[in-house]
Amino acid sequence: MDFAKMPDGLIPVIVQDAHTGQVLMLGYQNREAQQMTRQTGRVTFYSRSKQRLWTKGETSGNYLTVVSEHEDCDQDALLIRAIPDGPTCHRGTTSCFEQPDQTTYPAPAVSFIAELERLVQRRKQFPEEDPASYTASLFRKGMPKIAQKVGEEAVETVIDAVGGNLAGLKGEAADLLYHLLVLLAESGLSLEDVVEVLRQRHKTIAQDGQRRSE
Repeated sequence: MDFAKMPDGLIPVIVQDAHTGQVLMLGYQNREAQQMTRQTGRVTFYSRSKQRLWTKGETSGNYLTVVSEHEDCDQDALLIRAIPDGPTCHRGTTSCFEQPDQTTYPAPAVSFIAELERLVQRRKQFPEEDPASYTASLFRKGMPKIAQKVGEEAVETVIDAVGGNLAGLKGEAADLLYHLLVLLAESGLSLEDVVEVLRQRHKTIAQDGQRRSE
């Protein structure tokens, strides 16, 4: 990073949820804060108001665990993809760009699928947190019941699609997506595993198309 480009030696750092893609916050780092971040694996900033280093979550416990860092083309800004351990904003919201009473959020709708997957995986890992939850009960019943539910929801989705029942289709498609997430978690897989297959297929299709055009 080219810290010398900034008069105060501080570069802006955007923190993004590594799973959902939602922008969580903006902070600033000097060289020391960047080194501390890399040493600890937790996002550390330089506070201009406190005039010292501060690790996000040092008071609340809501740390940001680094997944990857990405410099911009001019080396004077940084994107950090991180996993949040609880709300990022001191007001209790997921992102500092949300208002507590908002009904819409500054993140693409698809990011909610990743958030839901994270909750599903947590229910599998820590069922004692909410033993009465439907998700936890599915995991207790095991793969046969989970697979059965996926099949049922798939059939109902097809029926509503063929019948032109758009309201029903939305509900059944939502049920299908949810139960598919549960099935993947029970299988030890994730959406990222599925997306990687799609990426490879897309790459192959693009290469085939390029060869045909040559």
